[in-house]
Amino acid sequence: MFALDFHDLSQHSDVLRLRSGQSVAVRFVEPQDAPALQGYFRSLSSGSRYSRFLGALSELPQTELEKSIHVGEDNRFTVIAIMTIDGVERIVGEARYAFDPQSERFEFGLSIDDRWHRQGIGAALLSNLECRAAAFGAQQMFGDTLRSNAAMIGLARKSGYSFAPTPNDWRLVRFEKQINIAPAKIPCASWRLAAAGQLSAATVSTH
Repeated sequence: MFALDFHDLSQHSDVLRLRSGQSVAVRFVEPQDAPALQGYFRSLSSGSRYSRFLGALSELPQTELEKSIHVGEDNRFTVIAIMTIDGVERIVGEARYAFDPQSERFEFGLSIDDRWHRQGIGAALLSNLECRAAAFGAQQMFGDTLRSNAAMIGLARKSGYSFAPTPNDWRLVRFEKQINIAPAKIPCASWRLAAAGQLSAATVSTH
């Protein structure tokens, strides 16, 4: 596991470029984002919320919202994807992930605002998550989704994930992917920070 410093969360922010030329900022959620994050979930269609929560919920439960806004607790993290629309910053997607240093596995789930489907945001966010996983030193990524969630299954398939039944839940399918330590594309901020930390540690050890 690579050592990452989360004292300054802004260091881990990224700007992703969509095929349309538009930009999406991805950053860790912070306590002051709680109302906007809850508003985002409430604005999703009932079908999208069902797919994201794996059940019928109208909003993120308060206990889960509290967990979401405290970055790094129990190696769990939440990022939000933000676009500036008509001069106003809006959340257009989110992802939650957790890293298990023992198994070196990285579990994640994500959603995209219904109004911004088919714009490449999901693919860009997933690629960013893979880079963030590599920054931890993760060897495998995986997630579970409903068998009826064609959008997530399609995204995972296009991104090179394999599929298997989710243990102990016939409603779900698991998608998995082995990841390289060095991402093939331009590294994310977390990867650069991890690489810099490794270099610094190596330099110290040689003196």
